[in-house]
Amino acid sequence: MVREAPGRFPSPRASESCPLTSCGERCQPHPPALAAGGCLAERSGRRQHALSTDTQPDPPPASGVTLAPVSAVDLNRYAGLWYEIARIPNRFQRQCVRDSLAVYTLRSDGTIAVVNQCVKRNGVVDQARGVARVVDPVSQARLKVSLVSVLGWRPFWGDYWIIGLDPDYRWAIVGKPRRRFGWILARTPSLDSNSWTTIQAILERNGYDKKEFRPASAGLLR
Repeated sequence: MVREAPGRFPSPRASESCPLTSCGERCQPHPPALAAGGCLAERSGRRQHALSTDTQPDPPPASGVTLAPVSAVDLNRYAGLWYEIARIPNRFQRQCVRDSLAVYTLRSDGTIAVVNQCVKRNGVVDQARGVARVVDPVSQARLKVSLVSVLGWRPFWGDYWIIGLDPDYRWAIVGKPRRRFGWILARTPSLDSNSWTTIQAILERNGYDKKEFRPASAGLLR
């Protein structure tokens, strides 16, 4: 289980094919542990990552299929480092060209510290910190994420639904009810073809158009 503890945040390697989630805030690299109440002092006017908040109204789903989270998630196993393999293109990640990743750390108060990081075109590391909370304690597959803190108050929370999960927690699919956003994550910077086939079937079963997903960078599927 990953708990808050001092440590170094893993530096992305240029040789790794773009690993998750973007970075709405720019800051200096920090260890994945966050002190109690400890998000950086984000200002509400800055960009936010798509996983944390999206205040624009969602269009109605193209299909009548209801997005279905997985039946159970062990957050102790889910915590840790994830690479982004593919995503539905979004304005929140335009600055990210490679090495997109996220680190989730369980905290003693039951919330989850979130660190999103990527590398921009100019080679600068872009990083955002936030917090996630479980909204479905039975399955633990539905969460809310926030990367905006105003003097400790978090006005914006976005859906984070785990709709696909490998039995060995090697990959995960994250979606939102209206399907405007979606991410495919993995513990390694690439996925084998069998895993990709399984993931595509889950996307289709949940009403996603698999053709909308774009690899985070070349060489992620082997």
